[in-house]
Amino acid sequence: MKSKLNLDSNIVDEARNHARNIAKDVQGFIDKNTTVTVERTICRLLSIDGVNEVGVPLPNVVVDNIKEGNGLSIGAAYYIGNAMLETGLSPQRISEEVSKGTINLTSIKERDEFEVRLALQPIINETLDNIKTQRKRREDFLSEFGDKEGPLIYVIVATGNIYEDITQAVAAAKQGADVIAVIRTTGQSLLDYVPYGATTEGFGGTFATQENFKLMRKALDDIGVELHRYIRLCNYCSGLCMPEIAAMGALEGLDIMLNDALYGILFRDINMKRTIIDQFFSRVINGFAGVIINTGEDNYLTTADAIEEAHTVLASQLMNEQFALLAGLPEKQQGLGHAFEIDPEVKNGFLFELAQAEMAREIFPNAPLKYMPPTKFMTGNIFRGHVQDTLFNIVTVLTNQRIHLLGMLTEAIHTPFMSDRFLSIENAKYIQNTMADLSDEIVFKPDGIMANRADEVLKKACRLLEEIEHAGLFETLERGTFAGIKRPINGGKGLIGVVEKADKYFNPFIELMLGGEK
Repeated sequence: MKSKLNLDSNIVDEARNHARNIAKDVQGFIDKNTTVTVERTICRLLSIDGVNEVGVPLPNVVVDNIKEGNGLSIGAAYYIGNAMLETGLSPQRISEEVSKGTINLTSIKERDEFEVRLALQPIINETLDNIKTQRKRREDFLSEFGDKEGPLIYVIVATGNIYEDITQAVAAAKQGADVIAVIRTTGQSLLDYVPYGATTEGFGGTFATQENFKLMRKALDDIGVELHRYIRLCNYCSGLCMPEIAAMGALEGLDIMLNDALYGILFRDINMKRTIIDQFFSRVINGFAGVIINTGEDNYLTTADAIEEAHTVLASQLMNEQFALLAGLPEKQQGLGHAFEIDPEVKNGFLFELAQAEMAREIFPNAPLKYMPPTKFMTGNIFRGHVQDTLFNIVTVLTNQRIHLLGMLTEAIHTPFMSDRFLSIENAKYIQNTMADLSDEIVFKPDGIMANRADEVLKKACRLLEEIEHAGLFETLERGTFAGIKRPINGGKGLIGVVEKADKYFNPFIELMLGGEK
């Protein structure tokens, strides 16, 4: 890609190298540790599902049993496989017996690791085949109907009721939406378990459950056949259950997952050690499943000034890229986040927005960047809001963003009506059509406002990454470098769920999934 902004490729390379070193340093910590969530995810990938008589998810029951026996450092995979050899039961049946109290996983005579792995392998193979089947389903859809060129129109549904969400999602698909994102209920990221079954009582969104994923996937596939278009499904694997939700999404054929390395730390006060470990396994799963991740840099700009802190967004994008690559997630599956959030009162704010979006596009040419609409400065004036959204749509098209999250006219007043969504989709489609080739027709003034702005942001991001490399990521987060939010290394939610691995620990799914499709 030829740079319209005349970016200094040497500085880009230097910044990326700093980010790579930061990620490698943190990866050393990740490789030495596991979490209760990682182990529950292994349970789910070994086909353990459901809840006990009081509603506790069986993966939680199994991992709690192992933890109480001081065996978590060895890992759930070993203890489940060991129990299979001893009892002849399936992992599901073993989990049910653990729940009844008839099996204590850490009290069973320990067998040789090779035998344990051998016992697990048929179930592992079945799980991997199921995920591959979902990946092929997506590819077959796209092969039959083709894929859209240009920005994918991304809209949200957030009723709290999965069945009402389906009604709204189908309507949005008919109106022209390409991606349906089902917003999670308020507070789910802080639950240290995954709810079970179809749900109808979420607040501000709908619970992320495997059954809800399944129901929405079928609805979108059905309407996709009718419309001769593939409709992508998005949800959120962030919070305390990050890899568990990634596993559920992989098994049910989701296409996009919100999956940032730092979001839970900064915006949900989840312990940084816990989040950093969990994000790795979640990205390994997403990489293998062909799922695009969305990162959360757009959130920085809703809490900090979009001009002053733009360099922190770029720094985070570069780190998210490197964390993703270490997890085997290729560039084509990295929906790095940014947002149109400069105060409309700022003179030449549009030029700054255009410069920052073009800069992201040029630095990450192979990534399906995810661009978020203005929210911070939206008011009850829907007409001004429509103008702001239109300007955002223009930047999206001019800079070839791939995942185009639409703004809604009344989002600052109430949960948008379906009619509001229609008008937003109509706006985006109009801009995409009338400006389809405008990007190829324009060049930017050398040493102009936009070129100078991009150069400034790039240089500041490079300096920041150099500082982070020297200080370490954990210390940087303690200082409040990102979004002005300080987090203590041993504070936040979920630290108790972090465990150092023993020498005999193994996670067969990382070994087999790392590196993507096989």
